[in-house]
Amino acid sequence: MNSSRSRRGFLKAVTGVVAAAPFVSRLSRAETTAALPFDPNFGTASEALRAIRGGVISSRELVAHTFKRIRQFNPKINAFVTLLEEPAMQRAAQADEALAAGKSWGPLHGLPVLIKDVFETAGVRTTSGSKTLENYVPKNDAPAVARLKGAGAIVVGKTNMPEFASDVQSYNEVIGTTSNPWDLTRTPGGSTGGGAAGLAAGFGFLELGSDIGGSIRTPCHFCGVYGLKPTLNVVPLEGHIPPPPGVVLGAIDLAVAGPLARSAQDLRLELEVIAGPTPPEANAYTWRLLPPRGARLNDYRLGYVLDDPFCPVAPEVKEVLAGTVDALRNHGVELMEGWPKGVDPQAIFDNYMRLLAGFFAPFTSPGELKLMHESLESPWGYYARRWIEGAEGLHKDWLVQSGLRLKARQTWQEYFQTHDAFLMPEAFVPAIPHDHRISGRFFHEPRTIATSQGSRLYGDIFRWISFATLTGNPAAVAPVGRTRGGLPVGIQIVGPYLEDATPLDVAGLIADVVGGFQAPPGFAA
Repeated sequence: MNSSRSRRGFLKAVTGVVAAAPFVSRLSRAETTAALPFDPNFGTASEALRAIRGGVISSRELVAHTFKRIRQFNPKINAFVTLLEEPAMQRAAQADEALAAGKSWGPLHGLPVLIKDVFETAGVRTTSGSKTLENYVPKNDAPAVARLKGAGAIVVGKTNMPEFASDVQSYNEVIGTTSNPWDLTRTPGGSTGGGAAGLAAGFGFLELGSDIGGSIRTPCHFCGVYGLKPTLNVVPLEGHIPPPPGVVLGAIDLAVAGPLARSAQDLRLELEVIAGPTPPEANAYTWRLLPPRGARLNDYRLGYVLDDPFCPVAPEVKEVLAGTVDALRNHGVELMEGWPKGVDPQAIFDNYMRLLAGFFAPFTSPGELKLMHESLESPWGYYARRWIEGAEGLHKDWLVQSGLRLKARQTWQEYFQTHDAFLMPEAFVPAIPHDHRISGRFFHEPRTIATSQGSRLYGDIFRWISFATLTGNPAAVAPVGRTRGGLPVGIQIVGPYLEDATPLDVAGLIADVVGGFQAPPGFAA
């Protein structure tokens, strides 16, 4: 291939065909990708890396193109806290020089990526969305950030989020509000909202996010991109804020770090870079990604629940999810409806809420707890009561709740002896309108969520994500269509503990049937 001619023509190759095209099989997927031009706007990370290695585009050209798009489109959505154009361009030039000399920095050589502003990044301000950290510049990278850089990735910028990652909307006093590229009047979700919005708008190829309350999964559902909440403790969380810089919380029982991307294949690509123990554990053992359980979509035995009185799903979301299940069934996939034996959705959620409150107890102010005590008889009294129980409980109470958590994991593992993955909603609604009224952590009376069946409590947005967070199981979110109003809908795919490749593989194979990522209107070059 004539690389200079390819480079001169690369900006014309932005039709989005590669990103949007459905594929028939894994073989045809690879063949089709190789045959079509690379789309520097919305192509996948894997396609971008092939294009860089093959001389279709240089890293410097791709990074420059990414910043051109950011200058053109970011004013619409405000996805970034900090941009790093000059150091990124310098690093991209170095990547090209290394490649020309026959040297590779690793599997992400020269790739533009995004980092949620909750991860410490050496020499770059890391605010966690808080005015108290507005000028905080860490000396060291969080391990996951260091691994991305060590694999050759080039950091474009730090993406926006709610203060201390404590909301399902992304706004703060440092940089303001991030909007959803599908509808600027709506949130991209939180807390990895800036990253999901940036990927959907074509501002980079991978994002490093984190998730304790759906903070990877909800933005992916709202913005129409892919995300993975990995198995608990597979990806190191050191250097994540909260806790405050320098504070060590000890063992983590709910929170994870994980990847966001525009394809399931790219989630796996990033996961294999960022996963694995850090010292001193890394001195004794290593991590490896177990292979997926299937080779074809029809190899998988899938369970599913698309609605439940525990958290009724809005009709426009359920319609898309039901269409996905029907398409899979017509494709010959074995699907079994119903909860696993022994799974009590409400008991799972109660358990999750108490542990979530316990995690955030060190950061919950006396004023917030006072508000919750005063709200026990209010419409959001359920949430106030669970939060009080978790935040004010004794260590023996935490041990009881943690025992229930491990029992729930065991119940799901028994189910996964006869099934391979479980499909469910990510949330009961599509992207919600901006609403910045706030009076208490997470549940934020007087905020509610409007649906065609009436208003719902704000805290209900955490219900469908609670199963995988509580158990520590991996859960991928894959875009599977749009509502009649044009908003993206993602399906949540829960997999067996420590078998993250299985839900990732299912997510990628579902795209072969119903299509994958599509670019939001108004963000083409």
